[in-house]
Amino acid sequence: MTRQRTISHPIRCAGIGLHTGRRVRMRLLPAPENHGIVFVRTDLGEEIPARPEFVVETRLCTTLGRGKARVATVEHLLSALAGLGVDNVRVELDGPETPIMDGSAAPFVFLIQSAGIREQHAPKRVMRVLRRVEVQDGNKLCRLEPAAGFRVRFHLDYDHPLLRDRVAEVDLSHQSYAREVARARTFGFLHEIEALQKAGLARGGSLDNAIVLDRWRVINEGGLRYPDEFVRHKILDTIGDLALVGMPIVGAFTGVRSGHAMNHRLVKALLADPANYRIEELVDVPAQEAAGDAQEAFASR
Repeated sequence: MTRQRTISHPIRCAGIGLHTGRRVRMRLLPAPENHGIVFVRTDLGEEIPARPEFVVETRLCTTLGRGKARVATVEHLLSALAGLGVDNVRVELDGPETPIMDGSAAPFVFLIQSAGIREQHAPKRVMRVLRRVEVQDGNKLCRLEPAAGFRVRFHLDYDHPLLRDRVAEVDLSHQSYAREVARARTFGFLHEIEALQKAGLARGGSLDNAIVLDRWRVINEGGLRYPDEFVRHKILDTIGDLALVGMPIVGAFTGVRSGHAMNHRLVKALLADPANYRIEELVDVPAQEAAGDAQEAFASR
């Protein structure tokens, strides 16, 4: 993919917010080149670009805000758009949170693919990581470093028998986002639900939109979608949080026990010094030239 992409047709869905519990209607619309992803609170008349300077909260989800308008839990939709290589979309909502759907990005992947993806004329821009950038907080860490493509490695380690010392890695240069990442659901602990709801969080959570664990096991009927679904969901979240740089990243991410807050700190640290990255425009390679390069590479083995 060397050119920017948007969706071909508008498409809509409705559902409840994971944390607010409020029903919200959402519509995705095509957007012009260099528009980026922009959330629009149609009930308030406010537009919020999906950019790090508009992040206002990172507790249990990533929330964007501008003025009095807020849009919470943006990371799953941003992850789906990034995973499918979509650069420009207008996201209209009539409430303060994206619908949680089934707790994964798969329903959003379905919506985007149903709307169709259209290539635009402008070249796609990418952010190439030039040197290691790292943030730490105790035993938590996240890092970006130079790499040929985009790779995400995550080490999950909670005090729970199913969540201790879990590691997964996805290389989106070679692996399918829709197949390897999108279906991984968010998860939570049964013993924390009451406290979260008293704090105004997880009011829309249920076994229909999250994996719920008691102290020993998964209580959802049907179990897990992937053997390592928990750590894959952390990868899903990370892809969505990193999408806030506004373009695809060429680099390798490593996360250890990190979450939305540290992902946001890492993005800010990356952007704080222009020596950390270079913005590049991708160029089309004519098919004949590409074939010649491949033949030359084969002959040189």
